[in-house]
Amino acid sequence: MVMMLGVILWLWPAQGGWTQDLKMPEDAPVQIEADELSYDQEKDLYAARGNVVITYGDGVLTAASAEYDRKSNLATAWGNALLQMARDSLAGDKIVVNVEDKTGVAYNSKAFYARNHFYISGNRIEKTGENTYFIDQPVATTCDGDNPDWEIAGRSMKVTLEGYGLMKGARLRARHLPVFYTPLIAFPAKTKRQSGFLFPYLGYSKDKDGIDIEIPFFWAINPQMDATFFSRYMEKRGYKQGAEFRYYAGGKSFGTLYGDFMEDNKHATETAAVGSQSRDWQGMHRRWSYYVNHQTNFDSQFYIRTDIRRVSDSWYFRDFNAHNYYLANYATTETDPFRKVPFQGNESLPSLESSARVYKGWNNFSLMARVSSTDDFSAVNNDRTLQQYPEIVFTGMKQQFFSTPLYYDFTGSYDYFYRGEGQKGHYADIAPTISLPLNISRYAKVTPQITLREVYWNRDDSQANSDNKSGNRTVYNAGLSISSRISRVFAVKMQNWDKIKHEIKPELFYSYIPGVNQDHLPDYIPWMNSFMAGSLSSNIANTNVLTEQNAVAWALTNTLTARAKSKSGLHSYFELLRFKLFQVYDINEAKKDMAGATAERRPVSDLGIEFDLKPHPFITFAARNKYNPYVGWKEMNYDLGLSDWRGDYLTVGYRYTLDSLEEINMVLKVNLTRGFSGNLVLRRDQFNDRIVENTVGLTYQAQCWGVGVDYTKTYDDERFMLKFSLAGLGLL
Repeated sequence: MVMMLGVILWLWPAQGGWTQDLKMPEDAPVQIEADELSYDQEKDLYAARGNVVITYGDGVLTAASAEYDRKSNLATAWGNALLQMARDSLAGDKIVVNVEDKTGVAYNSKAFYARNHFYISGNRIEKTGENTYFIDQPVATTCDGDNPDWEIAGRSMKVTLEGYGLMKGARLRARHLPVFYTPLIAFPAKTKRQSGFLFPYLGYSKDKDGIDIEIPFFWAINPQMDATFFSRYMEKRGYKQGAEFRYYAGGKSFGTLYGDFMEDNKHATETAAVGSQSRDWQGMHRRWSYYVNHQTNFDSQFYIRTDIRRVSDSWYFRDFNAHNYYLANYATTETDPFRKVPFQGNESLPSLESSARVYKGWNNFSLMARVSSTDDFSAVNNDRTLQQYPEIVFTGMKQQFFSTPLYYDFTGSYDYFYRGEGQKGHYADIAPTISLPLNISRYAKVTPQITLREVYWNRDDSQANSDNKSGNRTVYNAGLSISSRISRVFAVKMQNWDKIKHEIKPELFYSYIPGVNQDHLPDYIPWMNSFMAGSLSSNIANTNVLTEQNAVAWALTNTLTARAKSKSGLHSYFELLRFKLFQVYDINEAKKDMAGATAERRPVSDLGIEFDLKPHPFITFAARNKYNPYVGWKEMNYDLGLSDWRGDYLTVGYRYTLDSLEEINMVLKVNLTRGFSGNLVLRRDQFNDRIVENTVGLTYQAQCWGVGVDYTKTYDDERFMLKFSLAGLGLL
């Protein structure tokens, strides 16, 4: 709650001895306009009558009549007196201001502070100092109109700007009917960040938590630091305490630290509900999580960053699936430096990775050092999960080799792979690449290239012996890529489009890696894509870097790009449609000797399908599918989005992975009538034949308040959540 009730009048004395029908000099610091303007020299008093307008600085004072007494330094305005300063205003029957010490009083007055859309009225609003105020019989609200939907009224109130206010006999009223009373209430009165309690979270969970209440407290430590403390009571579990600390040191360093802890008293017996895990918790369990995000930018190409996320157990995000810090701060982009949780902390999270890295870039080179650790929630024992302590990668971007037509790039890396159980040790490789881009014609580009990879490893686990402790391999990868772009522009008259460009991009790739001795290779050799197919490489099945390869890949991309013309004649471009097909043919698999084999040859890989359609700003459709020629559809992912100018929207998603996943998701929001909106969330796991989430909610939003209720049912719980908001005061 912030109030700015200030009046500053600087009236310079009139020059000369005018007594009536005066006109202020144009260069005077204060301009007074009125139907009648006079000066009483004996009383040293200026008087204005009729349509008075006093202008000074960014303030404008209007009234039916006004006087300025030079002896007492008092400016008095009455008769619908109104003082406007920027977008803020103060109105009253009578306003009296001491222009020397900047004190004053307004009677039967009402002030409006635009930044918070906040009104406060009183029998008397008195400015007792430069930043202090006293209000007799105050009434405060953020509602427009003379009959507000809600207001807080009291006997008296003292306010210090950039400090706090204190109201006595405070009553919360709805349509003037009292609904809550407290003899004393304190509130912040700052234009800057302020310490205080935030609105609580209120919910009820039938099976998991019972009554669920969380009350956050925000502490504005200084302009560069703040903290939030979370106290949460769950009837069936106990108390959970959490704290968030945020800091900002200019534009170079910033970060967020969060942690929570509780002693969970809920008994839980479940069998293989998370991967292959089961639990039988009959006593108290200590549950915790923490999150550390820090970044220091030394310059645009040199930074240090940490992303550490840990939880006490694999069940954490399932047990706190409906409400937790990570869900509340999930963000798909990093536009907000303090809202950077890149994962949705719910029951479907398969693993959690922590990392710390330093990156330094130059014009043609970059160096990155990183350590990472992964918690696999499906593993019974995380000791067998492979970790990287550390990883160092030196990269040379593609660049011309002196003045020749050749280009080169390279990657060199070192890793130490660690795990508590199993093979572990050192790994290093360096892979320089030489390429020769050739433009055959204006329609075709051919690029032969060759990569020489040198790999070295050294194991230090207890199972290593003299035969397999260390070793190295040298392997080359020869390849050829052919690509073309064919396009045509069509003149159209649709909506505000005037041209549509259709482009076809065919691509063909070949990659060859000779056979490599596979004896004594450690199982932590990185699994990465060795196919040299550039942009297509991420769509080809992963193979070991030392695996023989003889394959051809193809891709075909179609795009439609529209040019729109605005009423002012400016042009903009946007992609209407993108359709891409890609596939790999394994020559070695096709030539494989089938004598005595039980399985058939399968040289053709999955057919990848990417489809994006946006024919209208309110319509989007996307598909990401994989079709296997031998078994049929392996993956199908569809997303449809519909919206309108009112803010209604519908999203429908379908997820399918052969033999492991089939899920349908739908989210609907509809503005039913003025102020009323409904929301519906349906998520169903078809593969396991169960409800993931069914949520139905109804919200009413008025100009200055809102109320809503959500009911959520999952396969293992039912939850109610009540939401109540007062504009300017927060959300409950």
